[in-house]
Amino acid sequence: MKRLIVGIGGVTNGGKSTLSQSLHQLIPSSCIITQDSYFKDDSVVPVDSNGFKQYDTINALHMDKMMTTVDSWRTDPDSFLRQRGRNVERSPKDAGISVLLVEGFLIFNYRPLIDLFDKRYFLEIPYDVCKRRRSSRVYNPPDPPGFFDGYVWPMYLKNRREMEGITSEITFLDGQKPKEELLAAVYEDVCQEIDRLREKN
Repeated sequence: MKRLIVGIGGVTNGGKSTLSQSLHQLIPSSCIITQDSYFKDDSVVPVDSNGFKQYDTINALHMDKMMTTVDSWRTDPDSFLRQRGRNVERSPKDAGISVLLVEGFLIFNYRPLIDLFDKRYFLEIPYDVCKRRRSSRVYNPPDPPGFFDGYVWPMYLKNRREMEGITSEITFLDGQKPKEELLAAVYEDVCQEIDRLREKN
């Protein structure tokens, strides 16, 4: 069985989850692993000099556990799905191909994970759009006053610079475009990769 691993990264509130879930609906053989599921307990996340919890760092995440999950899928995608109560469904188009969608804000900042991706997409939006979207979301725990300007956005810029220093093979997407347009473009690209894999001996 051939495997395709797709990374969907990006800025907070850029549309990563929406795009990942929509792709998953279109690709029956796909599975999603979400980086947000691997945050460490809030009690062990350190605080910076401004009193802000340092959530936007690799050290705030159980990346070893995330890699174990990814490796489990790579070993046997069908068994991985069955263990999670999923029926293994394949359309004629993706028969013989298993697709893993890995979604998260720092997936391209972790070297052991980067090289596994066959396709890499990064959703970006401007500062003002990001701040507006972030302010409309409810977080647990909630963002403290000044958190976006004092921590979230500066860390995004820092992490993005780091990411661009690690790999250049990323397709950047405008997160302000209509969701349907973004989905159509990425789905077409992924389908082309599936076709390429099928044709390989």
